[in-house]
Amino acid sequence: MKLHQPNAGLFIPDAQPEAEALERVTHLGIGAHQDDLEFMAFHGILECYQNDAKWFGGVTCTNGAGSARSGKYAEFTDEQMQAIRREEQDKAAEMAGYAAMFHLDHPSSHIKSAENLSLKSDLLAILQATQPEVVYTHNPCDKHDTHIGVTMAALQALRELPAEQRPKQVIGCEVWRDLDWLGDDEKVVMDVSGHDELAAKLNACFDSQIAGGKRYDLAVLGRRSANATFFDSHSTDDFNQVIFGLDLTPLVADESLDMINYVLGFVERFQQDVRAKISNRLG
Repeated sequence: MKLHQPNAGLFIPDAQPEAEALERVTHLGIGAHQDDLEFMAFHGILECYQNDAKWFGGVTCTNGAGSARSGKYAEFTDEQMQAIRREEQDKAAEMAGYAAMFHLDHPSSHIKSAENLSLKSDLLAILQATQPEVVYTHNPCDKHDTHIGVTMAALQALRELPAEQRPKQVIGCEVWRDLDWLGDDEKVVMDVSGHDELAAKLNACFDSQIAGGKRYDLAVLGRRSANATFFDSHSTDDFNQVIFGLDLTPLVADESLDMINYVLGFVERFQQDVRAKISNRLG
């Protein structure tokens, strides 16, 4: 497979031949940065963990050069950070038994540019080679511009696949904005309870970010716990760790749907719900 960036690469933890490794992928995570997959697509990782019938494939789109750094990483150059972050991502892929881990190595500036289609082309090639049943990516209401660039490139690539090669489900996940505000009937509710130890070990792989000043390890598990507790106010908790997703499947199944209007529909329904609750109290 020919990818656009000269330092792009593919890591196969169990050293299977490339074609065989990619063909077995059933769940594919497409994230912007090293660690995004473990934070947002943990549901897919669990679905495939130690399961010979299901395999998780990972895609990290950026090169990690712009990572925040402090403490023992404060003096690391961009090149050193890229190397350490790739190493951390491969460690997580090996720990969780991924089928394959792609490093696309794009600068964030390319991904945020509407004119640069190189990421979309890379993702299309990966999707054609893997043909997953489920795809996890960032949600289009995320506040991180690079995450939005990845989501748009992924949706564009998915729409270019023949109908029979498109996944059955595409989920936009939480990272730099949670999805608690979605209507409960519109949430994709992903129960990841009972696997705190594995989650903590995967999160801890990314020491350059955690020790560098961002306690993602605590924040991610805290968000999942909060999602579980605050999901239903009228019953006891059925689960203790939950990830919320936004269903992007219709945008892939029907390319005539307008992406902006589809996403804003969720926002408008949230606005209507807030308005109705306040109006009912005012009489």
